[in-house]
Amino acid sequence: MTVFFSEDEVVVSVTKLTRSELDRFVDGGFVRPRQAFGGYLFCPVDIARLELLCDLSQDLDLDDTALAVVISLVDQLHAVRRDLAALARAMDSLPADLREQIETQMRQG
Repeated sequence: MTVFFSEDEVVVSVTKLTRSELDRFVDGGFVRPRQAFGGYLFCPVDIARLELLCDLSQDLDLDDTALAVVISLVDQLHAVRRDLAALARAMDSLPADLREQIETQMRQG
């Protein structure tokens, strides 16, 4: 079961986040909460993303253009990790001799 948080709960739980920054991050597409009657609903991943956005924008003083680049790279990294995990699961299902051949080829570059 996924837990969702209201806008008010998010602003309270993400200590560096203000309501105006939350609006800016949502309007800018940096975070994509679920639309609900009377506002947005945020999942735990959204909260982690908002914490990262606050750190990047406040501690590193990144503007929205730089934030877009960094968040895009983070998203790409997560996608690569997901793909790599899927590849590892697929390799685990192969016969041992075939896995060894693939691993040898990978080591050789």
